[in-house]
Amino acid sequence: MKSWASSAIFGATRRESLVRAGLAIVILGAVLWILPVRRPGEEGGHHDIARPVLDPFEKAGVVELKEGQSAPGFTLGTLDGHRASVADHRDKLVVVNFWATWCQPCTLEMPSLEALWNRYRDRGLVVVGVSVDRGAPKNLIEPYVRNLKLTFPILLDPDSKTSDRWRVTALPSTFLVRPGGEVAGMAMGAREWNSDEMRALVERLLPHPETHR
Repeated sequence: MKSWASSAIFGATRRESLVRAGLAIVILGAVLWILPVRRPGEEGGHHDIARPVLDPFEKAGVVELKEGQSAPGFTLGTLDGHRASVADHRDKLVVVNFWATWCQPCTLEMPSLEALWNRYRDRGLVVVGVSVDRGAPKNLIEPYVRNLKLTFPILLDPDSKTSDRWRVTALPSTFLVRPGGEVAGMAMGAREWNSDEMRALVERLLPHPETHR
C-alpha cells in the first residue's frame, strides 16, 4: 500500500507534468500562429524554394557537350556481311548506341530506341546500334536482334576498337551526333528514348528541312 507521502509526491509530480505539457502546447500554438502560412494558390512565404529551370538536355537525362567535339568516324561490318560508315548519315541526327547482348540495361532500352527510330526516321534521324560483343558472334547477335524486332542499322565492333575511340567505359553508352558530325550529348546507362522529354530534345536537334535530303 502506498503511503500518503508517496501519493502526495506522485500526485505533485503528475500535476507538474500536466502543467509543463500545457505550457508546451501553449508555446507551440503561439509559434505556429506567428509563422507565415501559405495557402494553396498563394505565393510567397519562407517555405518557397526556388527550383532550377532544366534545359531539354537535363530533362532528358543527357549530358550536353558544349565544346563542339567532332564524332570519331568509323566504318564497321554489318550483320549481312556489308560495310557501313557513320559518315553515310552526316546530314542527319545520328543516335549512336554502344551495346552488347549480355548487357541487361541495353536490352531494357532497346524497344524505346526502336520506337524513337520509327517515329523520326522520316524526319532525318538515324539510330545506329554498335555491338561490342567480342568476336561478333552472329549466332548470338542475330537471334537477339530478331527477338527484339530491331530494324535500325546494327554494326559490329568485335575488337572494341571503335568503342575505345569513342571512350566508352560502360554499357549502354549513347551519343547524339548533330547533322554535320558534332557530338551534341551523351548518355551513360539506359534511358527511355521515346519519352516526352527525349522527344523534345530530338525535335530540337533534328536537321532543318532544307538540309535534310
